Amino acid sequence: MMKKVLPVALIAVYVSGCTTVDPYTGQEKVSNTAGGAALGAAAGAIGGALIGGGHHAGRNALIGAGIGALAGGAIGNYMDRQESELRAQLQGTGISVTRVGDRIILNMPSNVTFDTDQYAVMPQFYATLNSVAIVLNKFNKTLIDVNGHTDSTGSLQHNQELSQNRAQAVASYLFSQGVDSRRVSSMGFGPSQPVATNATAEGRAQNRRVEVQISPLKEG
Repeated sequence: MMKKVLPVALIAVYVSGCTTVDPYTGQEKVSNTAGGAALGAAAGAIGGALIGGGHHAGRNALIGAGIGALAGGAIGNYMDRQESELRAQLQGTGISVTRVGDRIILNMPSNVTFDTDQYAVMPQFYATLNSVAIVLNKFNKTLIDVNGHTDSTGSLQHNQELSQNRAQAVASYLFSQGVDSRRVSSMGFGPSQPVATNATAEGRAQNRRVEVQISPLKEG
């Protein structure tokens, strides 16, 4: 069974009571109301994090909460507008935006997202993820798969755990920026889905990535 690991720093934020320290900004937050809300957010984040890739148990809950599903020609237009805003926000960041049918795929190379063999998001990448979260929150009629991938160097177990932890780290950061956890699935695939050869350094670099796949919340 694949491990779903919520970063320790984020768990600490959720459960440490009324006084918390944001692991991404380092700012202390003191609020009784926020303390209670954080516990609720933790449950939601963990629930969202445990959903397997491509399977969104929260879909009906989203629709029941009043987030209308898309249908027909509205899907293409909605995804076109979201793609346009993502391209504008991510220009020059090193993150590629690819459109595949109704899906939008954001490719986040590990060298701009994480330190070598680590899964904590690098502080210099926070602003980029903030931009992604802004667009995701604006276009909330979408489901989000955060998928981690590695090259084939090292043991299969290590790569599997690293890919899962990296996917969860990105998902958790999006949660911290207000993205509804019911929309989000995270999963690690280790080296099983390469996009380039692992026989060269350049190919291995391409394979080390986190992909954020954005799909429309459809009727039916």
